[in-house]
Amino acid sequence: MTETTVGIGGAAESTDMVLNIGPQHPSTHGVLRLRLVLDGEVITHAEPVIGYMHRGAEKLFEARDYRQIIMLANRHDWLSAFSNELGVVLAVERMLGMEVPERAVWTRTLLAELNRVLNHLMFLGSYPLELGGITPVFHAFHEREELQAVMEEISGGRMHFMFNRVGGLKEDLPAGWLGRARAAVAEARSRMDVYDRLVLGNDIFRARTRDVGVLTAQAVHGYGVSGPIARASGVDFDLRRDEPYLAYGELRDTLRVVTRSEGDCLARFECLLDQTHNSLDLADACLDRIADLPPGPINQRLPKVLKAPEGHTYAWTENPLGLNGYYLVSKGEKTPYRLKLRSASFNNIQALTDLLPGTLVADMVAILGSLFFVVGDIDK
Repeated sequence: MTETTVGIGGAAESTDMVLNIGPQHPSTHGVLRLRLVLDGEVITHAEPVIGYMHRGAEKLFEARDYRQIIMLANRHDWLSAFSNELGVVLAVERMLGMEVPERAVWTRTLLAELNRVLNHLMFLGSYPLELGGITPVFHAFHEREELQAVMEEISGGRMHFMFNRVGGLKEDLPAGWLGRARAAVAEARSRMDVYDRLVLGNDIFRARTRDVGVLTAQAVHGYGVSGPIARASGVDFDLRRDEPYLAYGELRDTLRVVTRSEGDCLARFECLLDQTHNSLDLADACLDRIADLPPGPINQRLPKVLKAPEGHTYAWTENPLGLNGYYLVSKGEKTPYRLKLRSASFNNIQALTDLLPGTLVADMVAILGSLFFVVGDIDK
């Protein structure tokens, strides 16, 4: 096969064209480059080119102590900051053999689900925008603002919350915060039918996404795809149910793992939407439980210099975009000897090499957007 970047005149009819999408293309959630080989308007080969945003967080972990690495882990998926922090502190607490107070366990679960809703609302609004529908993103940001307000009240941050600490949380909840959080959840739930009617009920949206970009369950397992994208292909796996952490073991009656069998762009959007509904239900259940808890501490007292014992451990969480894993190796010092991050988007984006060949260039943006990735989470 002969590849050429530019075809002129009649030569274009007999050669494949190589098309670069990015690294500045507006259809991507960050700086990603796709190298496509085209036969006419059909994609014959696709290669994601990553690394344009590489931060080197895994190496920086080795030069920061166990309090400071929370800030580094916070940032790679900027839509899931609380969940990113959570995985790190769970790994360190496991190394220390530390039990955190019950109040911290339930509050962490609540904030993780609110963070999940914030993440999903961004994609529920931005995905239709990428397909030409501008209205849903305005609704999404209205709901996000309601929830951002209560998250900002307790943490002081809008994107990077920095509220987790080894041993619990930074501080207890402000007076009256539970009522304001409950009102924000109710407000978000009352408006969720916008996506059911305005987006899923739109014939153009369904035509652009149904039977487009079908990802098989076999490909899901082969590439290590996880989260809503995997569940949309019929892979029924969710850590919150299958290996419960935090308070998810006590929320089995409320937790609903949403799956689809079609594996197309529409199924991925439906999984994300239904999971958002369920996260709001989980948040309400956590609010009820926290209100019934007796007063008590929300963190453990720690020594001035925190050192993890020598050894290694692996902690993983069900982040909004999929599985996040933290492999921590300690030599008994105040800094990690090694902290390897397994991010959800890094694995998920690999599926593009399987999804794009055989599809039209016009469907490329629909498929790309339906993978719900954050480029910082890929490059970490």
